[in-house]
Amino acid sequence: MTAQATDPTQERLRRWRLVLGGDAADGTGCALQGQDAAMDGALTALYGKGDRQGQSGRDRSAGLGASAPSVARWLGDIRTYFPSSVVQVMQRDAIDRLGLSTLLLEPEMLEAVEADVHLVGTLLSLNKAMPETTKETARAVVRKVVEDLEKRLATRTRATLTGALDRSARVDRPRHHDIDWNRTIAANLKHYLPEYRTIVPERLIGYGRASQSVKKEVVLCIDQSGSMAASVVYASVFGAVLASMRSIDTRLVVFDTAVVDLTDQLDDPVDVLFGTQLGGGTDINRALAYCQSQITRPAETVVVLISDLYEGGIRNEMLKRVAAMKASGVQFVALLALSDEGAPAYDREHAAALAALGAPAFACTPDLFPEVMAAAIEKRPLPIPETA
Repeated sequence: MTAQATDPTQERLRRWRLVLGGDAADGTGCALQGQDAAMDGALTALYGKGDRQGQSGRDRSAGLGASAPSVARWLGDIRTYFPSSVVQVMQRDAIDRLGLSTLLLEPEMLEAVEADVHLVGTLLSLNKAMPETTKETARAVVRKVVEDLEKRLATRTRATLTGALDRSARVDRPRHHDIDWNRTIAANLKHYLPEYRTIVPERLIGYGRASQSVKKEVVLCIDQSGSMAASVVYASVFGAVLASMRSIDTRLVVFDTAVVDLTDQLDDPVDVLFGTQLGGGTDINRALAYCQSQITRPAETVVVLISDLYEGGIRNEMLKRVAAMKASGVQFVALLALSDEGAPAYDREHAAALAALGAPAFACTPDLFPEVMAAAIEKRPLPIPETA
């Protein structure tokens, strides 16, 4: 922290000065020195509006130029001055505002960036244009993000779904430690004895213990249009986690106007991600037709459609397929997004039509996804966020 920041009033002025950018109208009258001036320069390069004279008396220009060396220096600067979460936001803004995507095709640039889910999405969208000299570095960047996500999500997902599988296999003559007391009490309320203030259960309901054989089938059907990049990343990681559970038979299908089954690559989510093709149109009906053809045990199957629902195929046929799957016993889950970003722009008419079929569409965070899957496996109401 600089000297002028020791006084609370000056610290507030300093922060406002960094936010407002130093134009004559910022009103702070605060000059920046040392590291603060360097931070201001990094912010101006991204968020400035053209050449201007800085408060420090030095000429500064907005923009990073088109050269990899200048961008690499800027990336190094922001990693020095800002925390990782802020660096990721600034990188994302630089790609969106200044059109720096093509520079990510250079290995030196990839080594300088702070990797996150959104960067992975950008790399996947550039996959077909990526030269061979860059692909190895890109895979390393993607693998780091995927491994970090697996560490964060895998343990809780496995624990939550294992419990759901156990509870979904209820038995009528359970051992004491397998008794489901909530359901047992509910089923025996008529046997309440007021004088003793207790229930005498005539029927015990318990949890079955999931055996090593497959109990449930899960089909992840993922829209790979450009707006769904973060969802594709998270869904691929969750697909790998589900595939590692012996009691769940997992299938992963991605689609745009074509349908690609990537189930045989689920042991490595990085392979899954590089097997996707972000961008293009959308044919949800065709994708659901394929998924429907792969279902052999409807009553034990959960289909998860992850899409913004902008259908380029046959709308009525899509809805008929959803209705037919639900009628056969399939648990159908419609997610508008699987990411931390909230609901994207989506087709509200199609979302309303799915809700009318008993399949409400909502955005789901990665932290909520295990609970959503557990509810679907147990055939109970989904934990839909209040903001959905």
